[in-house]
Amino acid sequence: MTRTTGRDDPAGRDDPGGWDDPGGREPALGLLEFDSVAVGIAAGDAMAKRAPIEVLHAGTVHPGHYLVLVGGAVADVEEALEAGRAAGAGSLLDLVFLPHVHRDVSAAIAGVRRQGTGEALGVIETPTVASIIDAADAGVKGARVRLLELRLADGLGGKGYLLFDGPVAEVEAAVEIGTARIASKVGMVARVISRLHAEMRANLEAEARFRERVRNPPPPGTAPGGGPGAAGPATSRETPSEGQGA
Repeated sequence: MTRTTGRDDPAGRDDPGGWDDPGGREPALGLLEFDSVAVGIAAGDAMAKRAPIEVLHAGTVHPGHYLVLVGGAVADVEEALEAGRAAGAGSLLDLVFLPHVHRDVSAAIAGVRRQGTGEALGVIETPTVASIIDAADAGVKGARVRLLELRLADGLGGKGYLLFDGPVAEVEAAVEIGTARIASKVGMVARVISRLHAEMRANLEAEARFRERVRNPPPPGTAPGGGPGAAGPATSRETPSEGQGA
C-alpha cells in the first residue's frame, strides 16, 4: 500500500494513517462555524434532514458562535454541508470538509489529550475552529508527529490552537504543511520550539487556563504539576480535556 509519507509512526504504531490508508482513516467529517446561534440551529436542522449522516454534534462556543459537526459517508457529509451552507448563508464564518479525517484528529476533537515525549513542540493558532481542525489533519498526515491536543474556541475568544510533538524536523514539516493548508486565514500564528523546558511542558499538560495555573501554585522548588525541579519523561497517557467546543 502506498503511504502518504513513507515514514514510521512516532507513537510506536506500524501505521500512522493517511489520506490513502484505510487503517488511519475515519469516515468523512464536516464542520460549519456560524456567528449566529439561531442560524446555526436552523442550519443543523437542514443538514440532518438532507442526508443520512451517522453523527451530528451541534452547540455553542465562545464568543457566541455555533458549531455543527457531521460525520459519515463522504457523499452524505458533502450533501449535508451543502444544505447547511445554504441555510446559513450570511452567518457562516468558516467550514472544513475532510473526506477521510485522521483518527487522531477525531480523537482530539472529542477531547483526548496526549502527553508529549518528543524533542520539539509545534504550535499553530488560528482565528476559527474549522481552520485549526483543517491544519491538524494536514499536519498529522504529512509528517511523523503526534497530535497532543486541539483547543477549540471556549476560553479562547473563538480561536483554536493545536500542539504537535515529535523530532524537530518532523514537527517543522507538520507545522509547514498545516499552515500551508490554511494559508489564507488572517490571524494565523505558528511556532516550533525545540527542547521545551520541563516547567512549560508541565503547564501545557495541566490545565491550560492561566487562572487555574495560579489558583493553586506548586510549592517553591517544585515544577508545576510534578516533582522537584522538573517533570520527568511523560508516558503515553490519554485523557479527555475540559472545555472543548465541539
